[in-house]
Amino acid sequence: MQQKIKNINIEAVEAQLENHHHIGLFRMAIAAVITMVLASTVTTMSHLAFADDRYDDQVQFSEESARLYEEQAESLSEMAGSYEAQLAQLQSQLAQIRAAQKESQERHDKIAEEIEAVEERLAEHQDMLGGILVSIQINSEISPLEMIASSTTIGEYVDRQAQQTAVRHSVDTEIVAIEEVRKELKEHQEEVEKVIEEQKNQQEQVAAKEREQQKLVDDTRGEEARYRQMAESNNRRVEQLRAEQAEMNRRAAEAAMGSTSSSNVNIPPGILGGDYPFVDGPLDYGVDPWGLYMRQCVSYAAWKVASTGRFVPHFGGRGNANEWASTTARFGIPNGKEPRAGAVAMQNIGVYGHVMYVEKVNDDNTIVVSDYNLAWDGLYRKYTRASGGLTYIYF
Repeated sequence: MQQKIKNINIEAVEAQLENHHHIGLFRMAIAAVITMVLASTVTTMSHLAFADDRYDDQVQFSEESARLYEEQAESLSEMAGSYEAQLAQLQSQLAQIRAAQKESQERHDKIAEEIEAVEERLAEHQDMLGGILVSIQINSEISPLEMIASSTTIGEYVDRQAQQTAVRHSVDTEIVAIEEVRKELKEHQEEVEKVIEEQKNQQEQVAAKEREQQKLVDDTRGEEARYRQMAESNNRRVEQLRAEQAEMNRRAAEAAMGSTSSSNVNIPPGILGGDYPFVDGPLDYGVDPWGLYMRQCVSYAAWKVASTGRFVPHFGGRGNANEWASTTARFGIPNGKEPRAGAVAMQNIGVYGHVMYVEKVNDDNTIVVSDYNLAWDGLYRKYTRASGGLTYIYF
């Protein structure tokens, strides 16, 4: 069975992915295509028809949907990463503002302490000046003759007067200096308060931007998670469809083989075996040297014949199992109805047919065959079956 994938038009759907704000339209488009695919692919099959024609479109659509959802999730992830980088910048800026604001507040508090100390000094000097003024006032009420009389000498009287004047002048000067320092500190404090206020406003603005950016990140990551969930859901749907397809194909193959013999034939479990080399990926993961999809029945049969040293042509796009007889005939390879060991047996069932390698012809006219992908699972089998109803290609 050489699976040919049909192309479905998804351009209208992809157009909706250009901007993540079009999520609603994208989902509506996906839903519309799903309805169309399901309506067009549900058909009634005979018991001999393989299930690929029923499931292929649905599988392809689910795979395409998963791919588109995953691409959108990746796009949203990149956007979220960019938003997170911007958020980190805002957070760094906010941290710097808070550190500067803390430093300004500490400077403000220190200035306040200095102002308090200066005011205490000013109060002390003012009290001192008040005492001096009181003393001067008291002395002014005493006549000069009385003051001279109370002095030992005239010089003592003069010295006392000069000392009072000097002390008063010194205290006055100190008070002026302290008041000047207090004034400067007050001005500095006001400047720092303005800086703190500006920093507070700046912090509020950046914090508001940070909240907006965080919401944008959260929303974008949320959308990314929803798209990844939808992609995963479609991937699970593909697995489910593949499993259903394999089971229906297994039953169809058993029915087809049973119709050519007196008893039903049970298909054995499949394995990765038969020395077939192209098993490094899933079904159809690549193309072999003869232009056939790997792990398909046709790829195995071509490899099996070639492994015996016989010529196998490149099929050039005409490698479906039911095309083998006509394609190989163009290269002079005959075919017929007689079973022979080493021949390739073709059973014309389903959409693409199925080919097997004839390992042995038994005396009771049954044949031992080996193949891949009989049950649409990309696996190897070897079993005995009836030889009738087949076309044999003699490489």
